[in-house]
Order: sequence, then structure tokens, then C-alpha cells
Amino acid sequence: MRAARLMTTTETSQENHVTGATIWLTGLPSAGKTTIAYELAATLRGEGHRVEVLDGDEIREFLSAGLGFGREDRHTNVQRIGFVSELLASNGVKVLVPVIAPYEDSREAVRKRHQSEGTPYVEVHVATPVDVCSVRDVKGLYAKQAAGELSGLTGVDDPYDEPRNPDLRIESQNQTVQESAAQLYALLTERGLL
Repeated sequence: MRAARLMTTTETSQENHVTGATIWLTGLPSAGKTTIAYELAATLRGEGHRVEVLDGDEIREFLSAGLGFGREDRHTNVQRIGFVSELLASNGVKVLVPVIAPYEDSREAVRKRHQSEGTPYVEVHVATPVDVCSVRDVKGLYAKQAAGELSGLTGVDDPYDEPRNPDLRIESQNQTVQESAAQLYALLTERGLL
């Protein structure tokens, strides 16, 4: 009787094994990264997945307060987010990271951290063109840059290294938020992460 109970417990724990993963959405300001992340997060939570969204603005306020927007500080910010996301993902959480992460070497360092820990990592390029982003201008950054009130805007007067081989490229200007989230959902299903 006891052996049977142990076997049932083992089988149950295998059924409940949850694969975590970091899903990093990179792209220009106002590309739609955060909107897509929250849309997908709602779907995943509805299916019972453990999900966290590491929003870049919130991270800046709470985890990276005091960092500026120069190359070194941006790299430090991305590495901090990468560390936290890997920690959560390695504990069975689906971590959606809608963060610009403008430099290829910073994103690659995060990918390597995940690989070295055996934690799934998916890079998504929300490839919305700058002219579309500047019209959306969710936070008014493009308007401030154009008025000379802001400098160092990623993709305008500060570099953005487009991912050369992302796991997925979403052209949000050609589809709805729901379609973009569904495209990402399909990739995660294909990779065996859902």
C-alpha cells in the first residue's frame, strides 16, 4: 500500500512539472512589446501557468534606480533583468520581458546565462518600424526628442542592434495585438514550453 502511494506521488509530481522560460521581447520604444507581453500573460494565466512580466519601466524604478541611459548603465540594467528572469524561469515561471535591450552583446550575455543554467530562453524581435513607433509614441518620447527635450532615444539618436537571428520576429504594425500574442503562443507551444 505504501509503495503504491509513493508511486502515485511520483507520477503526480511528474505531471505537475512545469517548464519555466524567459521570453524576451526586444524592439524600439512604442513597438508594442509590453502590450503583447500583457496580452500573452493573460492567456497563459487563464490556462493556469505561473507568469511574471518584468516591465522595463518598473525594473528601472525598483531594481535599477540610479542607472542612466549610457551604454554601460543600459548593459547593467539588462544583465540585472536577465539574472532575475533566469532565476524565476528556472523555478517554473514563464517570464515575459518586454525590455528594449538595444545592444546585441547585452542580449547575448543574457542568452548565454540561460544556456549555461539549462533554462529555456526565447528572443522575440517586435520589429515595428521607427516611423510607426513615432506615430504611436505611447510615452511621448519621440515628440520630446523631435523638440530637442530628449536625447539618447533608442533607434533615433542612440543605436539599436536589431537581432540577426531572433526565435521569432513580430511585425506588430501588420496585425492586431491578439494576433501577435497568438503568434508567440504558437512558438512556445512548438518549443514544448506550454
